[in-house]
This record gives sequence, C-alpha cells and structure tokens, in this order.
Amino acid sequence: MVMVGFNFTKLHVEKMNVTKGKIKISNNVTIINVTEKDLSLGKTKEQGINFGFEFTSKFNPGIGEITLRGDILYMEPPEKITEIMKSWKKDKKLPQAVMTNILNNILVKCNIEALILSQTVNLPPPIPLPKVSVGEEK
Repeated sequence: MVMVGFNFTKLHVEKMNVTKGKIKISNNVTIINVTEKDLSLGKTKEQGINFGFEFTSKFNPGIGEITLRGDILYMEPPEKITEIMKSWKKDKKLPQAVMTNILNNILVKCNIEALILSQTVNLPPPIPLPKVSVGEEK
C-alpha cells in the first residue's frame, strides 16, 4: 500500500465560548467513502483507491469545534483493490491492516492541522503536548 496523495477539502474551526473551567476534548476520525480511482502516472494508468475522511475535535462543554475533511489516495495491486472495494460495499468495513494504515496517516496530518487551527482561534491544543517540569537542583 503506497500513499500517493493527501488533501484537505474542508477546514473549519469555530470558537463558540470563552475557555474556562474543565474542558473535555474528544477527537474522532470517520471514513466517509471509499472509491476506485484511475491514476495517470506518465504514460501508464494505474488503479488506486480514494478514501474520503472526516476528522473532528470537539471542545466541550460548548467551547469550540474543529472539522477537517479530505481525501487520501493509495495505490494497490488490482486484486487488493477488488478485495477492499468488496468489503466496503458489503458492510462499510475495511480490512484491519488497511484501516490501520489509513487512519494512522490521516491522524498524523489532521492532528498537526488541528493543532495549528486551535492556536489560531485560541482554543487549547486538541492533543496532549509534552511538558517540562523543572526539579530542584541537588
């Protein structure tokens, strides 16, 4: 499985209320659609799969929300594409190895973008950031 493309089609961030008190942040990724895609690579045509996704970060209670939509494009051998499409059409599920690979790639890109967007509108980071604690010198 080779990722050949990634793009965002929607970036939405909204701060609805002032940040105060305890904030619960929940992140979620959903595969919205899976479609076959013909890819032109030079003079040859290859088959690929386009995975549409939606990533959301909700800052509760009613503080804000980040929604990112996009597509991730993978190349696979034709027999693998047939297997993936059959599984998706049957019950909207993907083989575990494929799903793990797709979700990890989506999360890497979306977490970075969500972090930037949260900073832009002064929301807390949607993912835990490393913190330094300085102890006393002995």
